[in-house]
Amino acid sequence: MPVRLRPDLAALPSYAPGTMPPVEINLAGNEVPTELPGSVRDAINDAAARSGRYPDPTASALVARLARRLDVDTRNVVVGCGSVTLCHQAVQATCAAGEEVLFPRVSFEAYPVIARVVGATPRSVPLADDWSPDLPGMLAAVGPATRVVFLCTPNNPTGAQPRAAALREFLAAVPPTVLVILDEAYREFVVGPDAFDGVSLAREQWRQGRDNVAVLRTFSKAHGLAGLRLGYLIGPGTVTEALGKVQVPFGVSSVAQAAALASLDAEDDVVERCRTIVRERTRVRRLLHDAGHRVPPSQGNFLWLPFGDRSADFAAHCRDNGIAVRVFGDDGVRVTIGTATENDAFVAAARTYRRRPVTGAREPSGSRA
Repeated sequence: MPVRLRPDLAALPSYAPGTMPPVEINLAGNEVPTELPGSVRDAINDAAARSGRYPDPTASALVARLARRLDVDTRNVVVGCGSVTLCHQAVQATCAAGEEVLFPRVSFEAYPVIARVVGATPRSVPLADDWSPDLPGMLAAVGPATRVVFLCTPNNPTGAQPRAAALREFLAAVPPTVLVILDEAYREFVVGPDAFDGVSLAREQWRQGRDNVAVLRTFSKAHGLAGLRLGYLIGPGTVTEALGKVQVPFGVSSVAQAAALASLDAEDDVVERCRTIVRERTRVRRLLHDAGHRVPPSQGNFLWLPFGDRSADFAAHCRDNGIAVRVFGDDGVRVTIGTATENDAFVAAARTYRRRPVTGAREPSGSRA
């Protein structure tokens, strides 16, 4: 007889990563296209040579460095095998079966999958008209069963984020028994007068006695270490301690820890990498507008094209041109900012796209752009 498995797994959708069959240009995964600095590569090689030993289970050197950098105590920092693993640990530590995880829709696709894996109930709230999380709508959706609220800022895949004042009001209004996690995977790409620091907002809440705000960050995006899987959470000691109780032992490799420390030392390279991506983001958005496409402003290392139910058609057109982009159902398409050459190839493909008429189809949600 086969092994008895959880019956609900049959209906559980798997997280679909932003990968496709081999293409010449992959702009589907929000990866950073530049090479790592030599100092980071050296650190990786040195750590790999010592990989016969187990890694530091608490990543103490990295935690201490991050705590100094963020002006928090070491007990307020916990690292994990990518920020998505920390999302899983947070839900696992807070939710019993049937309790709710709240998040915007459209947002990071792992949130509902994680909730269901743990046995919690995912609940989503549509985005606001500017493609940012609808904070009043989110607040109204918080109920007795809500245990965790995920807010991706800037939001993946749309690139929009709420204003700091509105977020402060939201954090102050959420019941203190509900954990709010600000997922700042793309914070390093945020520019302009509306930029804010989620860790500073969290510290404000802690000083007011509200120990229910945490912040997620990652080394996968701006630091270019996606293949090594390393993220971190900044939160109240009660939260970080709880996450530690449900973590997999030795989950963060010694190679990842060494690479992260070296990347923090190479901050000038990280800053320049982000500046280059922001410049390209501005250029590509302008070119897409010139080509007749509606593209909302973005604060991530990607752009959002609200094609509605023509999203798959546009992605197929890109694939025919050797380019992979990420489709989000009938909402839109996300395209990563790659190298200048890759971006030019994508713009050329977008210029040649002609929307094929679909009987009875609604127009794309371009009114939000």
